[in-house]
Amino acid sequence: MKFQPPLEKALLLKRYKRFLADIDGDRGALTVHCANTGAMTGCGDSGDTIWYRFDPSPKKKLPGSWELTEKDGNLICINTARANALVKEALANGTIEALSWAETVLPEQDDGHGSRVDFVLEGQGRRLWLEVKSVTLLTDNGVGAFPDAVSSRALKHLDALMAKVAGGEEAVLLFTVLHSGINQVRAAAEIDPVYAQRLKDAAKAGVQVLAVKANIEIEGMVIDKSVKVVI
Repeated sequence: MKFQPPLEKALLLKRYKRFLADIDGDRGALTVHCANTGAMTGCGDSGDTIWYRFDPSPKKKLPGSWELTEKDGNLICINTARANALVKEALANGTIEALSWAETVLPEQDDGHGSRVDFVLEGQGRRLWLEVKSVTLLTDNGVGAFPDAVSSRALKHLDALMAKVAGGEEAVLLFTVLHSGINQVRAAAEIDPVYAQRLKDAAKAGVQVLAVKANIEIEGMVIDKSVKVVI
């Protein structure tokens, strides 16, 4: 995945109202879009160096979108929508070994219970429901934690996967690491203990829990390896 147009460097002044960020760069002070509903702990502090996509259009309210934060020698993709796009690209290329059997990838599928799951994979007589979550919260010793805020939506997605397994189908929760300093993933029990317990329940029920990591550069990103998940 290449960033188009190329990213530009700026200083983060502040993030507010969840979706807005004031920045200052070579183009002067701007307000850009922040495509992240989470707490963004450790990757959205005033004074951080950020990289944004300047893409003004009469059809858009804002002239650009914040994509990366550069902090403590690491690059972090804060645009959560990028996780699904990266996974879709990796599935097409067969680079996620555990899912490389898939011949057809169907995005945004209705689970039949009023919710949508990110992907359905089909091939070799198999059908699998796949939910993707981005991980950007770095804790100690290169360990990433999810979620970074209490998330009823994430719980709902786990329940949907558990329901599929209970009905005899396959389901995977795929953590996608979008922080270059993270090399292992766990549930953030200190932030959302209910989610951490539900993740354990889901794994025991047969939901596969996997994690992959993106190689992040200013020019673009690609999923290039699997990492360990501690449940």
